[in-house]
Amino acid sequence: MKEPSVTVGIMSGETIRFVFNDTYTLGDLTVEGPQEAHIEQGRIGWNGQLYDQLVFTPQHSNDSFCLKGVTIGVKFHWERQEDQTFRGTLKLIVEGDRLTAINELGIEEYLLSVISSEMSATASLELLKSHAVISRSWLLAQIQKNKALAGKKPVSCIRTHDELIRWYDREDHDHFDVCADDHCQRYQGITRESTPLVAQAIKATRGEILTYDGQTCDARFSKCCGGVMERFSSCWENIDYPYLEALRDSRHEHDIPDLRVEENARRWICSSPEAFCNTTDKQILSQVLNNYDQETTDFYRWSVAYTQQELASLIREKSGIDFGEIINLVPVERGPSGRLIRLQIQGTRQTLTIGKELEIRRTLSPSHLYSSAFVVEREEIADGIPRRFVLRGAGWGHGVGLCQIGAAVMGEQGYDYRHILLHYFAGATIEKLY
Repeated sequence: MKEPSVTVGIMSGETIRFVFNDTYTLGDLTVEGPQEAHIEQGRIGWNGQLYDQLVFTPQHSNDSFCLKGVTIGVKFHWERQEDQTFRGTLKLIVEGDRLTAINELGIEEYLLSVISSEMSATASLELLKSHAVISRSWLLAQIQKNKALAGKKPVSCIRTHDELIRWYDREDHDHFDVCADDHCQRYQGITRESTPLVAQAIKATRGEILTYDGQTCDARFSKCCGGVMERFSSCWENIDYPYLEALRDSRHEHDIPDLRVEENARRWICSSPEAFCNTTDKQILSQVLNNYDQETTDFYRWSVAYTQQELASLIREKSGIDFGEIINLVPVERGPSGRLIRLQIQGTRQTLTIGKELEIRRTLSPSHLYSSAFVVEREEIADGIPRRFVLRGAGWGHGVGLCQIGAAVMGEQGYDYRHILLHYFAGATIEKLY
């Protein structure tokens, strides 16, 4: 099999500014230097003319272009803009009333950036190899899923009079394979400095993917599972994969209390149980956390406090629903890692159950809660109305699949990448696709 290519949606806007660092071509036209395109009459205005799309092609493999003002960490607490540089083809298309910039390149070149963008390029070789295999697997699984869903719109929201269940995956990417932000895999071109070690990890695992029963694994990952990996259906559609099961992130994989039971979940979350990802070792954390990620602290166990006014205002703003004063946040259903799948918001004006995990995280935070594995403490109650809420939680991210911090610890403890992968993807097989 020949190495596939991938299309990555980088940014959208009414105007997109970009710079060709080398000579690119558009048909017979040679283009270089600073450029600007804008939306005009539903088409692309560039260089004094209107186009339905623009495809700029590099002349050499190392040729690059720079996109100005790319937003990273979309809707996360460290959201910001930066200029980013990419190799490969630049394509501009119209999506609604905005332009979208798409980068097309080979998968192995794409992975070189993803590994350096998702974590520090100074990570251990075994951790980098692990991430190369899961990123390659996830990407190919999404491309296959895209083809299978061509022309179909999958259900991702279920609404009744007393319940809103919504999940977020990739169904909004109709014109490219994946996006460049944390919604898919963090991809920042050659903006993040790579190292010979990253290149070595990509080369050593070239074409390797995880499979289960002959199918490419949908190999998910998150920053910190909080001690137990979550199942797929807690976060996305109601299917579960055998290789994404609930396991403890330690040598004792099956030693897990039933965290679907509220009493057990509270005891687990309010303690600090042993796990690979239970570490404060700055050297290990620096392998996974880039400079802006290190602005986040205390993610294995964390707490967030809101006044009544803050919480009621936040929920009203994020949900679009006026619940009045918030009486309680009641766990309705938890997954095996203790993450909330359904949470009932009880207010003086309305009661509604919301889910799944990301919808809960988005509703209860100006950006995102670290995870939905939390318990609720009501304080200063007067006439049945708490004046203060404290959320005590565990982990960072959805917790499905590979735990990046746990994998970093395993690498430091001498596990090779195959052992790391098969710890997080139980029963999977590592195969060479090309």
